[in-house]
Amino acid sequence: MKNDKKDIRALTKQQLQEFFVAQGDKSFRGSQVYEWLWNKGAHSFEDMTNVSKETRKMLQDNFVINHIRVDLMQRSSDGTIKNAVKLHDNLTVESVLIPTPKRTTACVSSQVGCSLDCKFCATATLKRMRNLNPDEIYDQVVAIDNESRLYFDKPLSNIVFMGMGEPLMNYNNVMKAVEKITSKDGLGMSPKRITISTSGVPKMIKKLADDEAKIKLAVSLHSAIDEIRTQIMPFNATFPLQDLKEALEYWYAKTKSRITYEYIVWEGINDQPKDAEALVRFCKYVPCKVNLIEYNPIDDGQFQQASSQATHMYEKMLEQNGITVTVRRSRGKDIDAACGQLANKSS
Repeated sequence: MKNDKKDIRALTKQQLQEFFVAQGDKSFRGSQVYEWLWNKGAHSFEDMTNVSKETRKMLQDNFVINHIRVDLMQRSSDGTIKNAVKLHDNLTVESVLIPTPKRTTACVSSQVGCSLDCKFCATATLKRMRNLNPDEIYDQVVAIDNESRLYFDKPLSNIVFMGMGEPLMNYNNVMKAVEKITSKDGLGMSPKRITISTSGVPKMIKKLADDEAKIKLAVSLHSAIDEIRTQIMPFNATFPLQDLKEALEYWYAKTKSRITYEYIVWEGINDQPKDAEALVRFCKYVPCKVNLIEYNPIDDGQFQQASSQATHMYEKMLEQNGITVTVRRSRGKDIDAACGQLANKSS
């Protein structure tokens, strides 16, 4: 039988207050319930212990809480944790907790599947089923915060939108989730500890700047030559590098926040000096830093990690041009939790 009750977390605090007033109750009751839903992460109305049984019953009759459920948690030999997250409609997404000695980072998903078609990413092989709601994004963060406290004895310190999906193709819900995560009514995290990683949607990057988002921006670049980038990331034909460049210049002019470029070097694809030279030129447009990322294979061999010499060539050329560069080693590869590997293969 279909459940037609509304998810209570779709209501704003004001709407909840108005609901209670309409029921002949005091508006503060709405604030009380709102705190349970967001700050305390209540999974059911029965969790709301300082709310009367009659009120809990009334809420049960009118609403549902479509909370996520961590269906399977896997732990990597390097400490990384991957969650297979079951949604209320039985679809699944994945999120990852990445621990380091000084901090823990949540890598969260924004879509079931992905809207884009990057050839090297496992998530791109999945059909995009739907966007995640703000509460479903928020719940992933809460679950990882709880795991961080339980297993590493520290609260979650950073969030990256680098899981399944293209965050800027689910812009409104992602930004509502960020608002909740940073609000004192929610988790109270600093927006400066949140990074939205995009494959490069120029129009939405400009909107992010116009909306004065305080988050950090990362771009999955992987080539600064249009022909090559279009081969590996076909949507680049629609959003070419010139458009991306203009959007990033606009972002920096508005925010004064430097950009991070995520970049994988593949054998026979972008491992030549001309590729590194093109990246150096692209990096000159706006202040930035480059993360050279280890590749995590997902296919039968079309993409192979380039030699260490090629990576060193990139590193040297970037440093010689005064560009900050970091070589990132992948985490969680043994449980398919590393960058580009999230494809609901938990087993």
